[in-house]
Amino acid sequence: MRKSTISYREAAIVAAICFGLFIFWSIEAVFAGFPNARVSDSGFGWMIGLEITLASVALIYLNARGFDVASLYPKPSVKGSLLGLGLFVLAWLIGMIAISPLSNPSNPQVIEFSHSGLSLSAVVPFAMVNGAFEEVFLLGVLLRGLRGHGLAVAVGLPLLVRVLYHLYQGPLGAVWVLVFGVTFSLIYVRGLQLWPPVLAHILWDIVPFMASAA
Repeated sequence: MRKSTISYREAAIVAAICFGLFIFWSIEAVFAGFPNARVSDSGFGWMIGLEITLASVALIYLNARGFDVASLYPKPSVKGSLLGLGLFVLAWLIGMIAISPLSNPSNPQVIEFSHSGLSLSAVVPFAMVNGAFEEVFLLGVLLRGLRGHGLAVAVGLPLLVRVLYHLYQGPLGAVWVLVFGVTFSLIYVRGLQLWPPVLAHILWDIVPFMASAA
């Protein structure tokens, strides 16, 4: 019988495999003074390859540890897609409310991303891979796997990992990520369905690009 829970040690190893490098880069950006990021089609292609490689290593490890890897496949459905769309809108609205008291027009504290040379044909596949990669391992593995240690641990530790590897986005960006992470986690805890948060994350990656290109 394959298991759906993991130990603290297994959680730490999965987090290190999937997100350790990104956390290092994120902290490095903090010490560098939050430099503005430049994104490109080739950069997104490189990131897709990296995330697929890290995911493969993590899944091999989890399978060897007896984890129910097959359960990590997000199962798209009409109902789940509608829930994912609603989750995206809900998280976005809550995020806007959360950062509005913190916003300062003279010092927005939001890291600018240069989209010059970036195409929708690169953004969409990146969003699909990135959305699945993050939510499958943060929610499907870490949150679900740690639930035997209590809800606070199961939600809190993956949330900490999520915020740490998004620190490069600046203070307000970190608040955005925190709000999205809490919202995604609470919705996932209620139904343990991966597709809605995966779809919401995909939209999170695509919509800002489309808005900036409009």
